[in-house]
Amino acid sequence: MRLGCATFPELLGRVDIHLLIPLGATEQHGPHLPLSTDTLIASGVAEAVADVRDDTVVAPALPYGSSGEHSAFPGTLSLGQAALETALVELVRSAAGFRDVTLVSWHGGNAEPVARAVARLRTEGQAVHLWEPRVDGGDAHAGWVETSLMLALAPDLVRDERPVGATQPIDELLPRLRENGVAAVSPNGVLGDARDATPDDGRRLLEQFVVEIDALLDWTSNGTADG
Repeated sequence: MRLGCATFPELLGRVDIHLLIPLGATEQHGPHLPLSTDTLIASGVAEAVADVRDDTVVAPALPYGSSGEHSAFPGTLSLGQAALETALVELVRSAAGFRDVTLVSWHGGNAEPVARAVARLRTEGQAVHLWEPRVDGGDAHAGWVETSLMLALAPDLVRDERPVGATQPIDELLPRLRENGVAAVSPNGVLGDARDATPDDGRRLLEQFVVEIDALLDWTSNGTADG
């Protein structure tokens, strides 16, 4: 079920429902991917989970995040860390009619405010969980990982170019990136290499993420998860 398409009577009495809230962003993703990439991927992952479960509802995605590191590129819109943290706290507080809430967070720049929001909500006794992607050998932004996923989820939005950006490990780039933004380490906005991206790779990644979140929801149903 997609929450935005449901009516309130369809939710009456359904206290067993897990709510997934996709967290995206509106920010540059190189010369080949749309600014809505993070939002489309977060939504695509959440909806793929809902397709295999009958106890899960997907909320409309939050399409803005903390994207100040991309501000040098046209089109990037950002709430900033404080506003995002506050928005997430209020969103989860308002979801009292659901069994629990799982934040499906894709954009890496959201990590710190999302973690603070989750910690704050848990001290209040809110049933909130967090899923973030982990891809062994993956790149950080607009490279093989995200290009592959977009080729699987929304191929019509992917431009023909397959660029290479900064390919150093993200830990090496992070100090300059935090101080001066993405443009200082990658003029084309890519942190990785998109040349080998394929839709098949994207589908395999999507399947991996669905398995992870499906397992997380099973654990939360049994009262054994804290993730």
